Amino acid sequence: MKKTTGIDRSQTSSWRPATRAVRSGTWRSDHGETSEALYLNSGYSYDSAQEVADRFAGEAEGMVYSRFQNPTIAMLEERIAAMEGAEACKVQASGMAAMTTALLCQLSAGDHVVAAKAAFGSCRWILSNVLARFGITHTIVDGRDNAAWEAAIQPNTKVFFFETPANPTLDVVDLTFVCGLAKAHGIMTLVDNAFATSALQRPLEFGADLVAYSATKLMDGQGRVLAGAVCGSNEFIHEVLSPFQRNTGPVCSSFNAWVVLKGLETLSLRAFKQSENALEVAKFVEERGVKVLYPGLPSFGQHELAARQMDAFGPIFSFVVEGGREKAFAVLDAMQLVDISNNIGDSKSLACHPASSTHHSMGPEGRADMGVDEGMIRINIGLEDPRDLIEDLGQAFDTAGI
Repeated sequence: MKKTTGIDRSQTSSWRPATRAVRSGTWRSDHGETSEALYLNSGYSYDSAQEVADRFAGEAEGMVYSRFQNPTIAMLEERIAAMEGAEACKVQASGMAAMTTALLCQLSAGDHVVAAKAAFGSCRWILSNVLARFGITHTIVDGRDNAAWEAAIQPNTKVFFFETPANPTLDVVDLTFVCGLAKAHGIMTLVDNAFATSALQRPLEFGADLVAYSATKLMDGQGRVLAGAVCGSNEFIHEVLSPFQRNTGPVCSSFNAWVVLKGLETLSLRAFKQSENALEVAKFVEERGVKVLYPGLPSFGQHELAARQMDAFGPIFSFVVEGGREKAFAVLDAMQLVDISNNIGDSKSLACHPASSTHHSMGPEGRADMGVDEGMIRINIGLEDPRDLIEDLGQAFDTAGI
């Protein structure tokens, strides 16, 4: 591959997904390094004062400051965009930085957002505590109910915001219907795709305008760094989002960007294998008589919809044990192999109690409305042998008396 082939869309657009994940975005220096270079610098030097003026005026190409752009970060942005099928991408310091930036860059006082009730706790907090403070209202709907989206539209509705599958109930939103409805009304759709990534689901293919990520999750996949990303059209990313990000500063570090670049090389392999493992473990939990929420199971109410939208069902599922928080804690405490941790997408299996961790800030009423039961455990299935995970869960259920 030549030095700039990886950033040449006329070349990379014809590559298949696995090739894009390994090669897209690679921008080699004159040294010809095979692994993407890590640029740990904040500023750049120039050959003349006029060159500085021309770059700041946008009349000459080149970097000006790492809050604006950085070569390593630029490579990650190009790779994510290519994998997503997006015109452009900007990366951020974390997943929540990505969600917040994607919302605030386009909303003003008096605007209205429609959001699905099944969502990460911090996303709901942003709607209720940050946007509300600036005079931006919102309506919460059951994302599974197509009619609810249409009924919630107001003359000032600017954004539909949702996760699919959602955290931690795994609710699935009908991408074709909801994105089509939004386009018919001139509304932007912002989809949090962190539970799937482009390896398993590509919302832009179903009509979404923006796709946002916690790249901390499956993209890195090994619990090492924080990062986020927003993908969309050139016009939106460069004219709407970039000026907001440049001046408010939620940028990703170049080291974190480099780590995520390395993670993307194996994303597809991990995502499909972890999905395979998750299905096997979920079947075992269901056979124990425990309620399981996982789109990959035929018993899941939206299984057929998920199968139409996803290439595999992801590594994450939730299950609900009878006996509430006490029994859920007993199961978690009895696990010997699976870690108690609130992260997801890791190559190690992790489990947590959403009601007391990721969704604690929503309060009892908010959790009940979302369906986050006190007996719910969310589990991320990793790359261990699923038989060992099944044995660990089995002995944990036995110890907890389930």
